[in-house]
Amino acid sequence: MEKVIIEVGSTCTKIDFCTENEIKHLATETIQFKKNYTKLGKLDPMDVERLIKKVNEIKKSYSNVYVCGTSIFRSLQETERKFFLQMFKISTGLDFDIISIEKENELTVLGATKNVGDRKVAVFVGGGGSTEISIYENGIKEMVNSHIGVMDAMKQFPDLADDLATTSLEEVKTYVKKNLNLPKEKADILILAGGGHLFFAQNSGIRYESNVLYSDPWQPIMMDIVTRQKESERYYQEISMDAIRNRVSDPNWWYATRAMCAFVLVVAEELGAKYIIPTDVSMVYGIMKEGEKK
Repeated sequence: MEKVIIEVGSTCTKIDFCTENEIKHLATETIQFKKNYTKLGKLDPMDVERLIKKVNEIKKSYSNVYVCGTSIFRSLQETERKFFLQMFKISTGLDFDIISIEKENELTVLGATKNVGDRKVAVFVGGGGSTEISIYENGIKEMVNSHIGVMDAMKQFPDLADDLATTSLEEVKTYVKKNLNLPKEKADILILAGGGHLFFAQNSGIRYESNVLYSDPWQPIMMDIVTRQKESERYYQEISMDAIRNRVSDPNWWYATRAMCAFVLVVAEELGAKYIIPTDVSMVYGIMKEGEKK
């Protein structure tokens, strides 16, 4: 069955066309729900309007559309949540499914580990307002969640969005480590999921190599931990954010990427990871994989 899945996060809204055998990414829309919620203390009506407009545009071309939300939508107070869900239904004719943090993590891990075999891996799912880390070995062995994401770090260190950062990578890592819950288990391989990590690696100018650990068309590249540490430092100190924003179609997407680098390194170092595999795998891959089992 053909279906379009719209996954609405704190910052990125991902739109994918799915069949039984294929996932085709249609678009990523940057809507700063978390950033603007922090400013206003509520969902920004303009952000909601923009989402509804995008959903209605998709409905013109596709009849089977499923919309779900994560992160910031889980934090809404009951009154605001009820109002938002009712308005969304009236405006689009569709339900808006708020996914629990546990289910989001489970679905993303399911997609990210599709081809790892018997290997023990960690799966990092980082977002604007939450972070999930799982240890996987023929199933999820340990799952740890934190109500902190890259937008929280950006609130503390807004200069990370400047052309070059003035705050050091180590200072941001110290903040992240202090606030992030971490698994007790260790893993040699850290898979970065939740969306955008592969895109970042291939477009930011950091160095990487082909994935030689296992074959997965969704996970074509990797880097060892030393390379990732050096390249993250370079991304803070030498790689021009303005130059990146001037050449890409969605410059707002890059706003919190330096913060994400700090999250990734904290997790990798604390888990003893030797290799990091960036992917664009998100919940939709797990939804598709889960469907294969039914």
